[in-house]
Amino acid sequence: MTVLFQNIKQLLQIRTEAERWVAGQQMHQLPLLEEAFLLVENGLISAFGPTRDCPPPKPDWEIIDASGRIILPSWVDSHTHLVYAGHREQEFVDRINGLSYQEIAERGGGILNSARQLQLVSEEDLYEQSRQRLEQVMRMGTGAIEIKSGYGLSIEAELKMLRVIRRLKENHPVAIKATFLGAHAVPKEHHDDRSAYLDILIDQALPRIAAEGLADYIDIFCEEGYFSVEDTERLLSAGARFGLLPKIHVNQFNAIGGVAAGVKHGALSVDHLEVLRPADIKALQNSSTMPVALPACSFFLGIPYTPARSLLDAGLPIALASDYNPGSSPTGNMNFVVATACIKMKLSPEAAINAATLNGAYAMGLESEVGSITVGKRANLILSSPLPSYAYWPYAFAENHIGQVYINGQLIE
Repeated sequence: MTVLFQNIKQLLQIRTEAERWVAGQQMHQLPLLEEAFLLVENGLISAFGPTRDCPPPKPDWEIIDASGRIILPSWVDSHTHLVYAGHREQEFVDRINGLSYQEIAERGGGILNSARQLQLVSEEDLYEQSRQRLEQVMRMGTGAIEIKSGYGLSIEAELKMLRVIRRLKENHPVAIKATFLGAHAVPKEHHDDRSAYLDILIDQALPRIAAEGLADYIDIFCEEGYFSVEDTERLLSAGARFGLLPKIHVNQFNAIGGVAAGVKHGALSVDHLEVLRPADIKALQNSSTMPVALPACSFFLGIPYTPARSLLDAGLPIALASDYNPGSSPTGNMNFVVATACIKMKLSPEAAINAATLNGAYAMGLESEVGSITVGKRANLILSSPLPSYAYWPYAFAENHIGQVYINGQLIE
């Protein structure tokens, strides 16, 4: 099937060379074409250029008139917990009434609350809840998504989550990567012996996950009250033996050395970074580890935002992701994430779009497939509603700017 988009007002994130990511001040540069065309063949981008060079349409082509509208690559959401059971709106009310995220967790809420709900739900019900969320974020422009386990906190429940992720991948055109996050929290029965729980993850869970090919990455919540730097290094080393590359939660509430540990173990990304020290920035420099900010989490919990400008000033890249989960970021709307990064983190619109497309693709290991308008990449595209400019997208943050979404060149209804 061939689709020709004609008369595009602005075609964003065009890359003739396959950059892996952009960093530092280059993040404020967004290559684009005014008045352009885009040709899609068999689900891949086959050509683009100025309107004057548009090829003459053939009778069997689908022609899309994009007059007054913008096309950009679909969002790449490199950090989500989309597979979960139930909701935690009571904790939302508790925070309004003065309790902190940590206090709620100490009372049995938070991750442990979600784990209790997930352990009780059937795999079929869990799939159905997750399917609805996935299809919703696809309609909002997400064309690639990472999904973590971590609300099981037992071997069978974690495997159940990973099987659901695999089924989502099999039944949907969106690009999906699975991450094993068994070390999301310490189950109540192992409260006084984290090491014994890690033994279970390493000796029992990892072999089964590897045997069934259920995960691409391994993750751990490196944070005071959860898992230490030593725990993190132990688990990441074990994951490497089973071919799982690290992507870790770190520096959300405290900086305890987890960033350096992630870099040491070749982490693809270090995510959260709301608290960032000069030593953490130094550890990231000259590494291949992508810093990932989760501004919807900061917005929802009322905690600091990742100091994105400090990262860029140090010559580093940054990616943006939703952290979609029931407790601290109950949204997978990447349009909101991009707008919040501009409004609260002072990223330019250009930097925010780079962070949510090309750099997000790198943070998922998909930079050769998605994240830019590049010949040969998947035709995962957002066609906007009529807009005055791309800066209007984050400016009018509460409006829906999505016209149509295409994944692999196919319109998502």
